[in-house]
Amino acid sequence: MIITKTSIIGNILDADPTTAPYFLEMGMHCLGCPGARSENLEQACAVHGVSVDDLVAKLNKHFGN
Repeated sequence: MIITKTSIIGNILDADPTTAPYFLEMGMHCLGCPGARSENLEQACAVHGVSVDDLVAKLNKHFGN
């Protein structure tokens, strides 16, 4: 799976639930709520004040990209 800024959080979690800690460490603790699952990475990072580029890099590394 290739991760981009527009990747949907729910799709990432469905593809690999072990990615949850990446979202938890950025302060996104409500991973099961509909809003969180339908947001893309750029939207979530803006709300939580973290770098989308850093999160994309971490997730792509996790997926072996």
